[in-house]
Amino acid sequence: MKQIDIAQLKQHSVNDVIDALKLPQDSRVDQRVPKKLLLEQGAPTAADKRQIQDGIEEIHWIAALKPINIGVPVYRDAIREYLEIAVLTVVFRQSAKPARLIELIHRAIPYPVLLLSSQNDLLTLSLAHKRWSQGESGKVVIEELHKTAAFKADKLGEPETQFLASLAVSTLTAVDLFMLYQAWIDLLSALAAASLSGGFTLPISMRQAAQWRAALCNYTRILAELTALRNRAGKEKQLNRRVELNLQIKKLEAELAEITTTLLP
Repeated sequence: MKQIDIAQLKQHSVNDVIDALKLPQDSRVDQRVPKKLLLEQGAPTAADKRQIQDGIEEIHWIAALKPINIGVPVYRDAIREYLEIAVLTVVFRQSAKPARLIELIHRAIPYPVLLLSSQNDLLTLSLAHKRWSQGESGKVVIEELHKTAAFKADKLGEPETQFLASLAVSTLTAVDLFMLYQAWIDLLSALAAASLSGGFTLPISMRQAAQWRAALCNYTRILAELTALRNRAGKEKQLNRRVELNLQIKKLEAELAEITTTLLP
């Protein structure tokens, strides 16, 4: 497998990102996944079926990470069972709606999936933990979907470059497949934090990674509230009401600034 350093990642393609994972050769599958599988397993509505048919150019199963090829044990408890991790790539057509299609792909595959999506010159990496369904025996459902912001294939910033350089399976500490998968999710949190703090740094513990996720969630919520308030203030005609809205805006701006300081490297 080709070894790549940070400088080489500056100019990359989907294959370069896959190379960054440094997947063991005996984990490689390299098979095309038929759309029929997604239509049968991941399309609950007619609209979803149309999105899969019209929006996906091709989808490939790149690798199956198992104890036998990466030396990381399986994970089992009453909530979930991780026997392997599937690495997939998907190419979306220009008219596709990636957000929904990414979710449908994660839902369709019974194993935890590391999915690399591409549309035009934009790439997105996504992961989602899975657990047993409480309503259907033997079925699995996804929990929270985690994904990077789409980044340009030919214009990597320093945080994205460092993020990709941190993805290699062999460099991640994991006692089992659940923790390996969680380690990748934690790296997504680190990249999202870097978009606010300006510097990419690895979480020093699971607790810090969880704190980052909570802070990022609050940031997104407050930002939405702030946008709504600014829109209202721009349309408000009464002076006293506009002053009141501006005070609320300043309060939320201060909260965002405070959250950002907690994400500094």
